[in-house]
Amino acid sequence: MSIPFELPPENRDLSPHTGYTRAHWEAAADGLLSAAWRWSTPGHALLDLPGRPSRSGVRSDGLEGYARTFLAAAFRVAGADGDDPHDLLERYASGLAAGTRTPGRDDTESWPLILDFMVQGQPMVESASIALGLRLTAPWLWKNLDPGVQDRAEEWLRGALRHTPAPNNWYLFPYTVAGFLESVGRGDHETAVARQRAVEHLENWYRGDGWYTDGEMPAFDHYNGWALHLYPVLDAHLCGDAEALAHYGARLRAHLEGFALMFGADGAPMHYGRSLTYRFAAASAVALGAVTGHSPLTPGASRRIADGSLRYFLDRGALTDDGLLSLGWHGPHDAVLQTYSGPASPYWASKAFVALLAPAGHALWTDREEPAPVEVADRVLALPAPGLLLQATRADGVVRLHNHGSHHVSPYQAESAAEDDPHYGRQAYSTRTGPTAAGNVADNHLSVVVGGRPSVRRRVHPLGAGQGDGWGWAASWHRPVFAGGPPMVPGLRVESVTVVHGRHELRVHRVVGAPADSLVTHTGWATGPDEPLVSSLHGLHGWDDPAADPIRAPQGTAFTRWARVPRLSGRSHGTTVHVSLASLTAEPDPRPLTDAVQEVRVDGGSTVEVVWAGCGARTRVTFDPVEVRHTDQ
Repeated sequence: MSIPFELPPENRDLSPHTGYTRAHWEAAADGLLSAAWRWSTPGHALLDLPGRPSRSGVRSDGLEGYARTFLAAAFRVAGADGDDPHDLLERYASGLAAGTRTPGRDDTESWPLILDFMVQGQPMVESASIALGLRLTAPWLWKNLDPGVQDRAEEWLRGALRHTPAPNNWYLFPYTVAGFLESVGRGDHETAVARQRAVEHLENWYRGDGWYTDGEMPAFDHYNGWALHLYPVLDAHLCGDAEALAHYGARLRAHLEGFALMFGADGAPMHYGRSLTYRFAAASAVALGAVTGHSPLTPGASRRIADGSLRYFLDRGALTDDGLLSLGWHGPHDAVLQTYSGPASPYWASKAFVALLAPAGHALWTDREEPAPVEVADRVLALPAPGLLLQATRADGVVRLHNHGSHHVSPYQAESAAEDDPHYGRQAYSTRTGPTAAGNVADNHLSVVVGGRPSVRRRVHPLGAGQGDGWGWAASWHRPVFAGGPPMVPGLRVESVTVVHGRHELRVHRVVGAPADSLVTHTGWATGPDEPLVSSLHGLHGWDDPAADPIRAPQGTAFTRWARVPRLSGRSHGTTVHVSLASLTAEPDPRPLTDAVQEVRVDGGSTVEVVWAGCGARTRVTFDPVEVRHTDQ
């Protein structure tokens, strides 16, 4: 698809994989900002982009347009050491003066006040982008402001320090505001408290392997990179706090050990979790690691991932004809959105432009692009802390994520089937597929059907994860919950184990406490008729028929307008074991799954042993407790 602004010529000598260079990042930032500024109010305080409003309302959405584009402009200008060829900072300075003149007033320019997250919270989110933008551009913007405007801006920003954030990554927004105020000599007890409070929360939320929970909710997703790592690491980098940078930088390095594998050979990030409309913001943690030196990746591999992610979306219709980032994934796609998503929400993608803080002579830009991890070799990586299992195959460049630890249910919330979230509840995700929409058949999902009511998976309880040479596993259990009638069946639970070996996924489920005449269904990957992908699912034990039925998902996914999902069905009563083999591949003419396994042995409800065809390897899964062993012959 054509890009509605001009990019420099490709440089395949420096960037053999993407052709992109630092000049492409500057041009992309300029093009995005130029398009967005066409929708500015006369005083430049709000950018009222066209589209459906968020739940916070049109005025908050206009502030979001100002704040999130300011972040891109700030990285652009700061990365060029103050060079501002398009006079961006003059516009943002004008908007700051107009927006803070009478905050809270219902007029053309005034910004909404920052209040508690349950009252009028979205401005608190945007305050962090404004504060970070002011901090990055302080020598050229803040220091040249009228003192009265500085005072008004400070007073508005302090609303973030004086009101209650949402109980998650939102605590890093007042942390970032306080960091800016302290950097310009306006710190006090109030800023110190906001920063210490966030630091304490981060320590409580850290789970290891470079992964944080998002508050008390174990939603391990892209927010780890573009929020929970980005704000503290960038803050420490900007203020020159060597101790804090070493502390948070080590965690970022550990995070990137696994997260760098979550990008496909085509540049796509993992399609998983919420706020996916932020698109190439997923690469911000990779870029930040290169900028600060806290990354396990070489500069060439870091740029390969960042360049690939930016180009992936620009090439696939993420921009409207007039150059705006649309609400969606490739193009517009409502199913990936949340109620807080407004027309300017996609501009959190601006965080990826943190890469521009590396000057032109930095190795991130001067070293030749190197292959991304998925392009080097087949990889299996178990991440016990978040309960995730990654499976990457070099031949087709596809990366798959098997979820046995992440969910989007707060500790104080009941598990409600009505709030089923396709971007967390499925057992597998990938860089080439998206989950089917609610109301369509669910992909990569085991459902217990009781009395004609199918169950969904909400709260996920991890049971462990591990790996060996070329294989890995992860396991979890959940309580099936139902829409309509009783929300749960007493004693009913499902224990699930995924073992990956090459492109194959051995999926073992033990259903415990199923009422008489229960039905168990299990689905594979959702793919479209025109995609060069093959989704296969083959029953090995516990199914009425080993051949899966193709079920239609007419609403499609973020990757295809219409999809088909393979599904197995089997009866259950009491304790039953259900074993299947799944595969998603872009390889041409893959061997059928019926040829992959030589023998399956199931010992009651406690042990499953699979003998793989050809190599003679054996995989043994036991329950009570869950253990997985894999031996090569």
